[in-house]
Amino acid sequence: MERHIAGVLQQIARQQGIVEIAPQGSAPKAAALAHVAEQYGYMYGTAYRTGFKNSLVQVRMYRDPRPDARVREAATITAHPRAGNGGTVPGLKQGSLKPLPEAAGDVAVLRDLITFDVMALYVADRSQKLLVYLACAVLAVLMFIDNRSPVEAVASGGAVALLCTVAFKVGTVRRRMIARRLTDAGFLTVRDEQGSRRFLRSEQQLPDHTDRFTT
Repeated sequence: MERHIAGVLQQIARQQGIVEIAPQGSAPKAAALAHVAEQYGYMYGTAYRTGFKNSLVQVRMYRDPRPDARVREAATITAHPRAGNGGTVPGLKQGSLKPLPEAAGDVAVLRDLITFDVMALYVADRSQKLLVYLACAVLAVLMFIDNRSPVEAVASGGAVALLCTVAFKVGTVRRRMIARRLTDAGFLTVRDEQGSRRFLRSEQQLPDHTDRFTT
């Protein structure tokens, strides 16, 4: 845990415009570290899966250009002078990535933001679903060619198609629930340059002062 915290704080200490967080594939851990970065004047940008078999959750935080972010950063540095060197870390229990009670709500919101973005990988559009179902049909044909009975071949392809359908549905429903929570928390729905749905705080400026998001 200390290693993850120290890694984030080292990036922050260099006054980097972007801080990358990748705590071994865990959205709750990523959210806790993202909360720490926020206390040092950064804002949430995006999250996605990367690494071997998409095993890592990668979160990208941007340096917040607003004056109140600099005030928050200065207050955090004053309150936690030994953070990353065995001292207290803003919002987290000593020596862990578990949020303190007063930070739990903010960390939960960040976890929703991260999960919503990460799940985009598993929410297929119509063309992607068509490819998946086509692959199921090809599987059935290959099994039939491999001297399996027509019933067995069709049943196997159908079973895989059913599992994919359930996975698509579960992903869509869960993402819809997260979107509702974020909307209730005051976030605005936006579209990024790829047309993907994203969420921004109502007062949040766009990362890097670019038109990365449009309403």
